[in-house]
Amino acid sequence: MTNPSMKLIRGTLDVLILKTLSWTPLHGYGVSKSIRESSAELLQVEEGALYPALKRLEARGWLEAYWGETETHREAKFYRLTSAGRKQLQAEVTAWQRYVDAMASVLYREQPVNG
Repeated sequence: MTNPSMKLIRGTLDVLILKTLSWTPLHGYGVSKSIRESSAELLQVEEGALYPALKRLEARGWLEAYWGETETHREAKFYRLTSAGRKQLQAEVTAWQRYVDAMASVLYREQPVNG
């Protein structure tokens, strides 16, 4: 039985893209494929969300784009993280870790004793 894909939580796409591009430059389809594979097929990034996000991150100076050739010898726009993007990624990871920790403290808390 396959796991159904999950909807991305608002605000997560940018950090997923930044993290994915921290490993290696990729073209848009490569970013989407990497996120899908890294999440065991649970996170699916739609084109309608991916390409506007890539443009937004590039406009903020967190990514830079260049034209290159894919593994299938097609021309594509590749993206790589800038130094500002690496700093932003670290800030995003720190913020997400705080959020996860706060959620876990509520979700896994034992029932308080009413006195």
